[in-house]
Formats: sequence, structure tokens, C-alpha cells
Amino acid sequence: MGDMTTEKLENILKNAYTFEAGKYLKEQGDSLLQGEHPFSAYMKKLIKEKNLSQQDIFIQADVPERYGYKLLSEEKHTRQRDVILRICYAAELTLEETQRALKLYGMSPLYARIPRDAVLMIAFNRHSGNILDVNAMLKEQGLETLRTSGAQE
Repeated sequence: MGDMTTEKLENILKNAYTFEAGKYLKEQGDSLLQGEHPFSAYMKKLIKEKNLSQQDIFIQADVPERYGYKLLSEEKHTRQRDVILRICYAAELTLEETQRALKLYGMSPLYARIPRDAVLMIAFNRHSGNILDVNAMLKEQGLETLRTSGAQE
């Protein structure tokens, strides 16, 4: 995963012609996501960089360990954004890293105009406390707390 930001890549693409597609892919190869499981690769890279264990992350996120491993390897897929948010928070991801993880997983990023998302954005920016603290903050504002993995779809 290269140094080129998504915004810079999008700007290059705005001015590119169709016949330049091959050139773009070759020149920007280091910045592009490779492989079948970009979410998995991204999360594993961040977890390694932060010197965390997946097991500890699943415990902190209150996600069953076997299910968590399957989610991170993309063997299983969930439609519950809260489960991915729990894992991201427990993995000490920044807001920017979380937004990217959500996109790579195929979920909508947190949106500042949605009250619950706004409170979650504050939580990811400040990163004080654990999931219980985040849920207390949400509850304090009269918002729905982060749901647990539940039915494990």
C-alpha cells in the first residue's frame, strides 16, 4: 500500500484518458489495493504495526474469537457495521483508518451529519476508554449503542 492518497489518485483519474488505463495501473501499482481480500490485508497490516494480537482485539471488541478471525480473513461477511466498528475501535484504529477499513469492507463510512456517527467519530478521534465507554457516551446522548455480533450473518 503506497503513499499516494485516494484523493490524489482520484485527481489523476479525472484527467486520464481511456487509453492511459494501463499506464495508470503500472505507475500507481504500489498505491493500489492488490489481491482478493483488501480489507483483510489492510487490517492485518495495521494490527501488526500497532503490535496488537487479534485475540486481544476480539476480547476488547466483545466479538467471539472464531467469528472475529473469519471476519478478518474475509471467510465470513457481516452486514452489521457495528461489529466492524467494534473491531476497529478495539484495534486502536484512528478515524481515518476506520473510514478506510469500512470502505474496504464494503460498508458506508461514518458520516458527520448523522448524530450517532458523529459521536462515534469523536470516540475514534479521542480514543479514550473501551467499547463500554463508547456505548456509555452514545447512551448519554440518547443514541443506540454499538450492537454485539448477535446472529453472526
